[in-house]
Amino acid sequence: MYSIIIPIYNEQETVPELLRRLTAVLNGLDRPVEVLFIDDGSGDASFSMLAEAHRSDPRFKVIRLSRNFGHQVAISAGIDYAAGEAIMIMDGDLQDPPELLPQFLAKWKEGHDVVFAVRRKRKEGLLKKLAYFIFYRLLQRVAAIDIPMDSGDFSLIDRRVADVLRSMPERRRFVRGIRSWAGFKQVGVEYERDRRFAGEAKYTPSKLSRLALDGIFSFSFAPLRLAGYTGFTISVISFALALFYLLQKIFVGIDTKGWASTIVIILFLGGVQLLTIGIIGEYIGRVYDEVKQRPLYVVSDRLGFEQNGKPLR
Repeated sequence: MYSIIIPIYNEQETVPELLRRLTAVLNGLDRPVEVLFIDDGSGDASFSMLAEAHRSDPRFKVIRLSRNFGHQVAISAGIDYAAGEAIMIMDGDLQDPPELLPQFLAKWKEGHDVVFAVRRKRKEGLLKKLAYFIFYRLLQRVAAIDIPMDSGDFSLIDRRVADVLRSMPERRRFVRGIRSWAGFKQVGVEYERDRRFAGEAKYTPSKLSRLALDGIFSFSFAPLRLAGYTGFTISVISFALALFYLLQKIFVGIDTKGWASTIVIILFLGGVQLLTIGIIGEYIGRVYDEVKQRPLYVVSDRLGFEQNGKPLR
């Protein structure tokens, strides 16, 4: 069996076209397939439309989360419930074309355990494209593992990789990162990312910023090292200046004056200290999230699954 995971959040305008294009792709596949729609607490008619699709075609299954837990958690929920030997992940806004899924499967049959899509071109605003460009190259430089540039969650993972991802307990999920961390044989497939079919983008700038921070802080200690290097550099400069002024007083007899410069230096050092505390706080906050051991998500409804289905995380 194949599995397709699609997180949905307030996509009632896109669902009909998504179902139409998905059905055309499913009918051309060479094995049975299940499509797992993960309704991430939608407040519109998305769930009722997906429920109707399930009644019309049992290949469409629906998992409704009790509230909005976030895109990365919704994907993780789909991986937990997916039964296929090859599991494909795509967004529900049709920026990820379902017509590319057969190419993923062809690469999988060649022996690749992970097939990820690489965005050759984006049909988005200049500022957003620039932000993505900077983020992926920054992540590539600071991450402790090799995370492919310009690749998102649109991908195929083998059952073995899915089992590894399911065994990873962390709460701050960055799926493309843990997918790379898992290893195995991986290959990229280039594609042109479309504009969203309808509606508004659900990843607001603040959510994108949080996702970027999760990617950096989850896979790199570079921010901590940067804080340490900054402190060391300032200490060396401060010691050198103090020595310079002392020698100037002893041998030249000139007193160093300047109230404004002193205040500027104090404010600068205070800012560096607060920045360092903030960086440490980001890591401590993530540790705090982990030790609470709350469930990653809560399911309120399941359509197409046995009553005693897979356990919740």
